[in-house]
Amino acid sequence: MMSHLKKLILYILLVIVFISIILLLLSIRKNPDKITYGVSFNTPYARELGLDWKKVYIAILDDLKVKHLRLAAQWTMIEPQNNKFNFKELDFQINEAEKRNADVIFGVGRRLPRWPECHVPEWAKTLSWEEQKKEILKMISVVVERYKDNDAIIYWQVENEPFLTVFAKQYCGDLDKEFLAEEIALVKRLDPTRPILVTDSGNLGTWAGAYKSGDVFGTSVYVYFWNPEIGPFKSILPPAYYRIKSNIMRLMYGQKRTLIIELSAEPWLLQPVIDTPMETQLERMNIEKFGEIIKFAKDTRFDTQYLWGAEWWYWLKERGDESFWIRAKELYKSKESKY
Repeated sequence: MMSHLKKLILYILLVIVFISIILLLLSIRKNPDKITYGVSFNTPYARELGLDWKKVYIAILDDLKVKHLRLAAQWTMIEPQNNKFNFKELDFQINEAEKRNADVIFGVGRRLPRWPECHVPEWAKTLSWEEQKKEILKMISVVVERYKDNDAIIYWQVENEPFLTVFAKQYCGDLDKEFLAEEIALVKRLDPTRPILVTDSGNLGTWAGAYKSGDVFGTSVYVYFWNPEIGPFKSILPPAYYRIKSNIMRLMYGQKRTLIIELSAEPWLLQPVIDTPMETQLERMNIEKFGEIIKFAKDTRFDTQYLWGAEWWYWLKERGDESFWIRAKELYKSKESKY
């Protein structure tokens, strides 16, 4: 009896050792010589904070010296009325980026960054899904045709974390995989010169669907969360988790450029910032956590990382707390920040 038990224990130990060796090998990723830092910018969010979005955007370019941007053509912003397009915000942002030799990842589609994820104008909410799809394709066509000759744009991002159907399901519903493929094919047809970026959640996504769908893959990285049932909590996932997932994708589907497209450096809230006490905000995201998040992301060894939260850093600065803004200036002090 004891002999069988010893054999079982030995077998379990061997399995554990084997799995550990495999995970160790999969976690290998060369340290980059440099990390290129970028930032996402969202006009409606800046307005939600009560800010002059132009001042925020110019400060990001000229004070933080950001050279790598992610912008998004939110449907609600660019087509507030059917067939009546508004490009004044995006025209300004693209032109100002081009003046400074900054490059842009440009998001198109229905599901784009910032809550509620799927940004549908009022006039389109009463349409059936089949009718909406036609309008979305039309909207994407107008956007891509308008900006495809601009040298600042390096990638088209089609939708945002489209495979993360468990998040914002009440606004986005289930993923229509055939339609996502149709959107990607449309952008490729309109502009065959630029790669397509597709993104997925680093914490919850499997990555497979998004990785296979695009030419470039982007993951989000969230370290600190808040939940109404359990309160604040920190992700248990180590940086090696992202390296392992990346290597598995590469082995399964081939080598593709992979970057951190959304590195969260703002508080996780379930209500608007302006309705949240400052004390609560700084409990959920303080300057020490900011530094910890930057270190965590470095340890993933991804060579390109776009931070999330610059509008909030500026909002804090306007209220006398410049700590985040100053730390960000250090991060962006040169085009390429040394590892």
